[in-house]
Amino acid sequence: MEKAKVGDTVRVEYTGKFEDGQVFDSNKGREPLEFTLGEGKIIPGFEKAVVGMEVGEEKTVKIPPEEGYGEYIEGLVADVEREKFPEDLKLEVGRQLVIPQKNGNQLIVTITKVTDSKVTLDANHPLAGKTLIFDIKLKEIVKGT
Repeated sequence: MEKAKVGDTVRVEYTGKFEDGQVFDSNKGREPLEFTLGEGKIIPGFEKAVVGMEVGEEKTVKIPPEEGYGEYIEGLVADVEREKFPEDLKLEVGRQLVIPQKNGNQLIVTITKVTDSKVTLDANHPLAGKTLIFDIKLKEIVKGT
């Protein structure tokens, strides 16, 4: 049987969980996730897990932060004076904001705390610093190199 290799476009079904078993994402019952192995558009640990799988094969992998969304970096958390935000902006914990950067890029931050005078913003990916467990099933190898 053919095994998935770098350069192949694959379609996978997955369920992502935390170590405590809580599911944070799944595409079961929906369209499979399609991506090309080696393009780096998927977290490294997930991509490595799919390489070598055969169509129909299922596996469970444990992905540490350095192979997932990276370590949690305290330096990416900042307190901002509440008065710096527009008055009509609803500031609530969990809300994500897009902040334009001088270089034209955009920074996505999550509000983690709101007080009368300050708003705490976190620019870490929500899954940074977490070990992730993925149940993966290779549904199809769309095309090979």
